[in-house]
Amino acid sequence: MNKLISLTFVAAALAACTQPGDASAPAAPAATSAAAQQPRADAPKAKAAEAPANAAQAKIGQPAPDFTLPDLDGKPVKLADHKGKTVVLEWFNPGCPFVQLAHRKGGLKDVPAQQTANGVVWLAINSGAPGKQGATREENVKAKAEFGMAYPILLDEKGDVGRAYGAQRTPHMYVIDPQGTLVYAGAIDSTKGGEPEPDEKVTNYVDVALTELAAGKAISTKETEAFGCTVKY
Repeated sequence: MNKLISLTFVAAALAACTQPGDASAPAAPAATSAAAQQPRADAPKAKAAEAPANAAQAKIGQPAPDFTLPDLDGKPVKLADHKGKTVVLEWFNPGCPFVQLAHRKGGLKDVPAQQTANGVVWLAINSGAPGKQGATREENVKAKAEFGMAYPILLDEKGDVGRAYGAQRTPHMYVIDPQGTLVYAGAIDSTKGGEPEPDEKVTNYVDVALTELAAGKAISTKETEAFGCTVKY
């Protein structure tokens, strides 16, 4: 039954993610049941989104591109000001069902608060162009309050920062170490955007990377495929 609910959510989410005239449809997350852990012929396969054209994208092990973006109050936030601290970037769209699920009961519900309490800087970035789904200031203000986001949402209306990082999905996650090096990029967790079965073991890749980083260990998983709506450039 839970598998059916998850698949129903995925189908509805894919439809909701794509607005009329939006040529870039989101990747279909695979079913997240215990049986889905084994390869099977009928499993939906996620297609990697095409990277935005002419993007000089950030790479794992290389310095994370610096940027300055306004928050919802118009205050500029500069990445370089946080050098010496671990930073998480979360690509955000309040109109995306995958983002809504992640914040209401998924991998983004508790982890940001837990990690920011440990000194991690967490920044959400909305690279939606004006007129696109979830791009208005009002929608983001409302979502910030609803989801209890105690960290900034930054507006990247031109999409320059999203393109610099190669952000393809919402949510799409990036972890930057205190030296300013990109050490993780990809999905929040192993659910592939859907709801897990009650007995399914879920790995929160971002939480694991942050815990390993804090312990001075090598990052065990540096890159995964992000699932969700396409970024509305």
